[in-house]
Amino acid sequence: MKVLVACEFSGTMRDAFIARGHDALSCDLLPTEKPGPHYQGNVLDIIGSGWDLLIAHPPCTYLTSSGLHWNTRRPERAELTNEAVQFVLALASAPIPRICIENPIGCLSTRYRKPDQIIQPWQFGHDASKSTCLWLNGLMPLRPTEMIEPRIVNGKKRWSNQTDSGQNKLGPSPDRWALRSLTYPGIADAMATQWG
Repeated sequence: MKVLVACEFSGTMRDAFIARGHDALSCDLLPTEKPGPHYQGNVLDIIGSGWDLLIAHPPCTYLTSSGLHWNTRRPERAELTNEAVQFVLALASAPIPRICIENPIGCLSTRYRKPDQIIQPWQFGHDASKSTCLWLNGLMPLRPTEMIEPRIVNGKKRWSNQTDSGQNKLGPSPDRWALRSLTYPGIADAMATQWG
């Protein structure tokens, strides 16, 4: 298949499809972190180039629930949220038969539609919790591949990327957005195996 991985600079998803014999290209405004087929630029410039599958990871800064509260404190952010939603709608309406849009829980559930599936890294072999929504077109929901059990803290489930109170362990930093946005290899492998 000809696979376009939108908004990916890590190469993780791209390389999972390449490893299974597919013609995959990552695309991002940033350069790729790993050598491999990569288009540095706007994905909308190449979205109509005859792809069979689109896996899209649109930036979540202005879409995710954890950031939306800033829209009332800083009104200029509301317009950035509108632009981010329009970008997702452009991806969702691309002339590609199979599409997966991935994003954390946020306003896409009301501004686009409810997700078809919510997955967790711990369902795919990673000791981590991060609710991830998938909006699917022409694809079946992912089947979990390897369940990882959490530790129990005061009767509550906690994974290694969480503090005992349940917060994410990554504190504020200039590269927090990049670290939080990286694709878990187990999820990439599941997508490449099940959808490839």
